[in-house]
Amino acid sequence: MKYTLIAWMRDKPGVLSRVSGMMRRRNFNIDSLQVGHSETPGISRMTFVVDGNEHMVDQVIKQLRKLVDVTRVDNISAKPIVAREMALIRVATNAENRSEIVQMVNIYRGEIVDVAIDSMIVQIVGSEDRVDSLIDLLSNFGIVEMVRTGPVAMARGRTERSFKRSTAVWRAQANGKDATSAERFKTGGV
Repeated sequence: MKYTLIAWMRDKPGVLSRVSGMMRRRNFNIDSLQVGHSETPGISRMTFVVDGNEHMVDQVIKQLRKLVDVTRVDNISAKPIVAREMALIRVATNAENRSEIVQMVNIYRGEIVDVAIDSMIVQIVGSEDRVDSLIDLLSNFGIVEMVRTGPVAMARGRTERSFKRSTAVWRAQANGKDATSAERFKTGGV
């Protein structure tokens, strides 16, 4: 089964390397990995998908929580989520099939982002199934090149983090639970 995990970490050099190194050392396979800035300055958000059983995912979460720069880890696999992927697909075209490809892309609410004499680049953003479906249809015309992100995901509805941080100062959290004011400024050996 595939599990979607989200980790928040300090925006420091080498953090991604430490996370991927920890996964490699423990023989955990990452199916998809996306990292970007979060709503909090100085904190990056990593969304990754791992394939395995529940015990393996529990081990991944426990190991991630041990890393110094990781501030919080959530398993959102069992929660209702909104997940999206993006793909850029270069499709071989000619004068006869160009309009048919444009119609297919419009049906899937994709976009044509570049056109050349012998090809066009299609962009699609949506669920994994929707991206897969368009890729299957476009493969009949000849896919020349393709790049695809993994899913980025958020839990639906209200989350327990209802406050907004106004500073770029990193405040320690107990992996998803707010720390007391005395514990908030401990550095954990950093």
